[in-house]
This record gives sequence, structure tokens and C-alpha cells, in this order.
Amino acid sequence: MNYDIESLNEEQLAPLKQIEGAVLVTAGAGSGKTRLLTHRIAYLIDNFNVSPFNILAITFTNKAANEMKERVEKMVAGGANVWISTFHSMCAKILRRDIDYLIPFTRDFSIYSESDSDKVAKEVLSNRGIEDDKIKKQLLFHLSNWKNGNQSLNDYIDTHASDFDIKKIGLYMVDYQEKLKKNNALDFDDLIVKTIELFKKYPEVLSYYTNRFKYILVDEFQDTNSIQYDLVKMLSSVNKNIFVVGDEDQCIYSWRGANLENLFKLKNDFPDINVYKLERNYRSTKEIIDVANKVIKNNTSRFEKNMWTTKVGGQKPVLYNAFDERDEALFVAKTIEKLKLSGYDYKDFAVLMRINALSRSFEEAFLSYNIPHRIFGGFKFYERVEIKNLISYLRLFVNPKDDISFARIINFPKRGIGDGTIAKLKSINEGKSLLENCLSPLLVDYPSLYKKYQPFIEGYNKAKGFINEKLSIFVENVIECFKIRQSYNANDEEDLNRLLNIEQFIVSVRDYEILNPQNTLSQFLESITLKSDNDDIGSDGAVTIATVHGVKGLEFKVVFVVGLEEGIFPISRAFNSKGELEEERRLMYVALTRAEELLYLSYCSKRYLYRESQYQTVSRFCKELGLYDEQTKVKPKIENYYQIENPSFNQFEKSKLFNHNNYQRKEENKATKDVTIYKIGQRVEHPRFGIGEIVEISSDGLVGDIIFEDFGKKSLMLELAPLDILEE
Repeated sequence: MNYDIESLNEEQLAPLKQIEGAVLVTAGAGSGKTRLLTHRIAYLIDNFNVSPFNILAITFTNKAANEMKERVEKMVAGGANVWISTFHSMCAKILRRDIDYLIPFTRDFSIYSESDSDKVAKEVLSNRGIEDDKIKKQLLFHLSNWKNGNQSLNDYIDTHASDFDIKKIGLYMVDYQEKLKKNNALDFDDLIVKTIELFKKYPEVLSYYTNRFKYILVDEFQDTNSIQYDLVKMLSSVNKNIFVVGDEDQCIYSWRGANLENLFKLKNDFPDINVYKLERNYRSTKEIIDVANKVIKNNTSRFEKNMWTTKVGGQKPVLYNAFDERDEALFVAKTIEKLKLSGYDYKDFAVLMRINALSRSFEEAFLSYNIPHRIFGGFKFYERVEIKNLISYLRLFVNPKDDISFARIINFPKRGIGDGTIAKLKSINEGKSLLENCLSPLLVDYPSLYKKYQPFIEGYNKAKGFINEKLSIFVENVIECFKIRQSYNANDEEDLNRLLNIEQFIVSVRDYEILNPQNTLSQFLESITLKSDNDDIGSDGAVTIATVHGVKGLEFKVVFVVGLEEGIFPISRAFNSKGELEEERRLMYVALTRAEELLYLSYCSKRYLYRESQYQTVSRFCKELGLYDEQTKVKPKIENYYQIENPSFNQFEKSKLFNHNNYQRKEENKATKDVTIYKIGQRVEHPRFGIGEIVEISSDGLVGDIIFEDFGKKSLMLELAPLDILEE
């Protein structure tokens, strides 16, 4: 036994020792809920001889699931056999075993990413003669809303009868689902929807899992939506040994279906449930906990609790009144540099904001001071074109019905195959997939068509001969058999970068193979498709710039919460809704409690946002913190901060700032730069960083990753960065 039950506090021990029945633990931020959950699993196995096979633990992020797995494996023998996963990964695992009950789906189904779903939506609309991007966005919104609401499609349409064109959208939703079915594919939301459908239609399948999972633990229960709640309820319907940990004060995802009421519904569905509170915080100092308590106590939709800590020696949170967004960003940059000298590392810092639009001024300031930083939500490795192409090739060896993947790669490398040639292939047998028609002996009856597809067919058949080899060997042979490397020109810098990305992909396959030697190609593809956005946040030695939503569940030694102004935080749409305002307050509480040691808060008296400059009003949350006093408020003077607080500023910086008003007027009249002029592979020059090459551009075209010869890799806002394109 590698754990000590007595190391838990009294609050944690009480729920841990209730073995039978339903348990609800309302766990405040930083109260050791992961510790409680892992000790609970170990306690069941070691003290009550519960088989690891009979325990299920569900959480919301891959990062949290992996952390729990690692802890349990170290704590108790057999811990590796406990099923610990996210909702989506759990459902994918269930469906890999049993989806063939839902004809015509088979176990080798594809899981479509958001970009894949977008392509399907675009295709089904195009088939109806619609090319309107707004309708596509409406379609995708309603699809996700419907699936997470756990309703039939007809019921969903009836409840949204007042929505414009909902009946037409309903027809497109049917088309979308039929397309997925034909491709033997599921989107993210379908993973849970189809699991629920499977359990309802085939009670014997549900019976297998309800009898297997005698003990079910669920983390972050406040983030569950209606369909996730029903799934947990179904799984625990036999043994009713459900152990739920949640914090209504951290429910911040109602916009994607999270239902705060699920915590309270448990009392109705499990009448004998026992409720416990975890109020001791192990993460933050007393000074941080005190202000967080002051804010959240203003909410009414919550269990009564008051966080406390014995962690002393902290500093009172700082509330800074900036003149404008540049002053605010420079205050953050200078504070980071000062703290860096006292021993902090860049990865210890996070700059948190309510909306992404505030990130630009921090980007500029950090560039000025050469502070390494990462804007969370930037371009992801698996979303790069060359990597998506390679993934599509691999999918075809798992799911031959995947027309989306086939259409993506059939003309990569170039084979002279366009939409017309694909349409002819489809017409050979409408009941078959594109790949099935391509590999069909009937294709030789169409000589000109066969000639077009012959290089692909030869590559496919040759690569398939390596399907039983090690995963990394198979992937390398797919690359060789389809001549993927040869499609790039190694003398072209853009192509060279893509070749390097392909090599990095092979490295990722090898890494996966080492950690999961028994896993299949299908499992590898599933792991990268279900990879969370925030799995790697804070891991690259840089300051994190992110929205509060993006860092839920994470912690940093030093946190800056910026943009604390009415209309920004809280957001303006919450002003006339008590429910939305309480969610904004919960979001503020989450932001505050990410900080372990130091907390800085800031607001501007004037801010340039959405193409206009406006005077701002301090957020009501600042007043609730107890750090803001209207009576003693002093009007900010920009020169006070730059002359007194930062005497180290050089003359250039001072003159730039004292000419601030002129600069502001110019900025307000300046047209926004056209970012479409930038391309991957271009050489550019920056007045500070010198000559560099653009190696990545985010999907929205706003952020570019540039490798500079003397400064390394920098992420720049292309709309703002002073870049000159160099002629080759």
C-alpha cells in the first residue's frame, strides 16, 4: 500500500469511509478532491477487496484522467485496471465493444473532429444547393444543442418552433446524421448519444455495465449536462453506489449545456444520498481565499460553505487601476519581469481574461520585453494540413466507409482527381463507399477511371501488407507507399517545415507505442481525436495567456485577472439575467482560485475595443472583493505609473508613452491590417527580432508562429506585428 488514509483531513475521511450508497461531496476549489477520489479508489480495493474491474471513475479532461490514473497506479496493486476516463473516452470504449448492435454501425467507426463535422455539414448543404456559411453555423449549433439536450429530433424541433427556419434546419440535421451513418462515423456529441441509445434499445448491454461497475465515481459533476447526467444515472441504476464530487461555485459551462441543477437533482433521484462538504483549501493563501469567499457569497444558487486555509504568509491581492489597455499590459509585463528576478519561472504565470479580444495588448507588451508566452487556443499540431492528410490516410485502414477521409486525400499527392472523377467513382455502386468502389474489381471496367485511381490502389494494397506490424512501422510504410514525402520539395522552406511536422508525427506515434504497446491503430487515432485543447497548457516554459474558461482545473503560482470592467467581466449580456450574472460571478471565483501565491487584478479607465475607445466603469466584482473603495478612488495618471513605479524605463519608452494621446488618435483612425497577405513559408523582418520565417498560421489567420534567426520561435498577432515581407 503506497498511500496513507490518515493523511486525509476529517472532512475528506467522512465521505471516503461511506462505502455503500450515494455520496455527494461539494468540494471547494483546491480542497483536494482529486486526492479524495484516488484515495477512495485505493480504499475500496485495499480495504474491501473490491476488484479494480468493478470500479469506474469519470472526469472531464484527459489531463485530469491521466493524473488520476498515475496516482492510482502508484497507490495500489491492480490500480492500472481501474477504468478512469473522460465521458467521451468512456463512451468510445463502450461503443468499440457494442456499437454493432446499432446497425449499420460497426466497431471500426471513425470519430470525426470539429473540422470533419464542418466538412460533413458543408457537403450536406451543398447537396441541397446551399453554400451559405451562416446556415452551416446554424446547422452545427442546433446539432450540438439537440444532442446534448437528450431529446428526440422531433421534440427538439417542437421546442424550438419559434426559431427562424428550424424546420428546414431539421431536414439538414437528418441529412447530416444520414451522412455520418453512411460513413460509419460519429461526431463528438454522438459518442454519448449513441451510448444512451444503445443502453435504451438493448437492456442486456446496459445490464452488463451496470453489473460490472459496482462503484462509480464522477468528478466535476457540476459540469455535466442533461445527457451525461442520464448516462451516469443509468450506469448506477443497479448498485446505486455513486460517489459524486462537484462544486456549484465552479459551474461555468452552461453555454455548452452544463446544468448546475444536476447537483440538486441527485437528492431526488437518490433519496438516501449523504452530502459532505470540503471547505479546506490546500492551493491558495489565506489572502486569496478571503477575497474569493467575498465574491462568491453574493450568489444564491449554491450550497452554503466557506473556504478556509492554513496556508499563511501570502500577500494581499493587488488591484491596479490602469489608464488604458497598454498601461494594463505593461503593468503585467513589468510585474512578471520583477517577479522573475525573485525566482519565479515564466510557466508560473497566467494572464486570465473574460474574452479573447483583450489578448492583443498583452501580446504587444510581452514582445516588447521579450517575455515568452503562449496564447491558449492557438494553432494545434493535429490541425495542420499535412497532419490531417496523414490521419485521413490512416483512418481508411480502420474504417473503409469513411468518405470524408477518402475525399480529403485522394488527390494528395496530386493524381489529377477532382470532384467530377470522385462523382464517377461514387456512381459505380451508390450503396458502397468511395474506397470500396475504388478497390472493387468492377473499376477495371472503366479504363480511364481505373488509370486515375491505379496509383492510389497500388499504394493502399502495398501499405495494407504492413497492417499487422508495429504501429510505428505501419505508419512509416503508409507514408512510403503513398509517396507522401515525395510530394514535398525539400528545397522549399514551407515544404521542408511540413516534412519536419510529418517526422514529428512519427515521433508521436512511437511515443504512444511505448506507453501503449498493446493498443491498435484505431485506439491511437481515437486518442488524438479526443485530445483536449488544454492538455498541454502551461507545459512549455512560457507565460499562459488564456480565457478563464480555458484554465478550469489548472493552477499557477501567480495569476493576473485583467479587464475587470462592467460589460467585459461581467459580460454585458448578463446584466438583465440573475442566472447569467451568477455564472459570471462563478467565473470570477474560478479565476481567483487558480492562484496559489500571488494574485493581481486590473481594470482600465479607458479601453480601445471593438474599433472604438470608451471610458470604462470598474467591475462590480472589484467592489465585492473589498479591494475597491469609490470614496478613496484616485484618478489614474499615466505618468505616475511610468515615472514612479518603473524608473528603469528608458527614454524611448517614456517618450512613446507620453505621446500616448497622439498615438491613440492615430490608432483609432488606422485601418486594420489585412492578415491574408501572410503565408506559411514567407520570410519576414521585425524591427526588434530581425529576419524570420512564418512556420504556422492559426485557423482564423490572426496568430502566426515565426522562427527568428536570433530570437527563436515567437507567436505574433499578425494584425498588429510590425512585419515586412521580404522578397525572395
